[in-house]
Amino acid sequence: MKRLVPLSLLLVLLAGVSIISSPAATNGQSAGLVSSVLNRMERNRQSLRSLKASLTMEKYNAQLRDKDNYTGWVLYVPGSGRDASVRIEWQKPQHEILAVSKGQYQLFRPRLNQVMVGKSGSVKGGAGASGVLDMMNMSKAQLEAKFQPVQDVREETLWGGVGTIHLTLVPKGNANFKYAEIWVDSAGMPVQTKIVEKNGDATTMRLSGMERNLKISSEEFSLKLDSSVKVVKG
Repeated sequence: MKRLVPLSLLLVLLAGVSIISSPAATNGQSAGLVSSVLNRMERNRQSLRSLKASLTMEKYNAQLRDKDNYTGWVLYVPGSGRDASVRIEWQKPQHEILAVSKGQYQLFRPRLNQVMVGKSGSVKGGAGASGVLDMMNMSKAQLEAKFQPVQDVREETLWGGVGTIHLTLVPKGNANFKYAEIWVDSAGMPVQTKIVEKNGDATTMRLSGMERNLKISSEEFSLKLDSSVKVVKG
């Protein structure tokens, strides 16, 4: 199985960043829009204490021109650095549970009676789920260090009638993906991301039915499994 982008990807570029478009008047308008959106995203990041939401993921294989779809739900509690706590429970196409806490992960596959364990940066397969979660925990300075100036910005309505601003970000340096797209709602929440790899493969994730700042127990992020479950090092 292919490795997904690590659990750390996007949030905000510095306000006032230059936009690649034309003519010059449009550049100014786009720059103002980006500045407004990124400021909203930063306020959202600072105020977000927890999140519960439905989650969908589409993984597109460019060589086969085929895609796999996943549906489930997610719990998310931000943490310092890359230490966010995450629980993703996929319901379709198969039941799997991913729990990430304190830089470690557990990936439980009931059908195999098996749990994979390891460092969170090495999560593999459909349960990895990155992008839309990671960007909530990134500051403007971190974003500026990782990405080039915004190349594309526009208004776009997602399914369900959710109005968003769509941004395209190209990484600096030798990243393991080609570019990323994010869709930000009116509250500054990144509700959808698309990560396009260098070979054309793409992973698109979407949050819906969001509940913010609920009280979530730390026990949700540590799976208590039967002793019969086989443990595999990831």
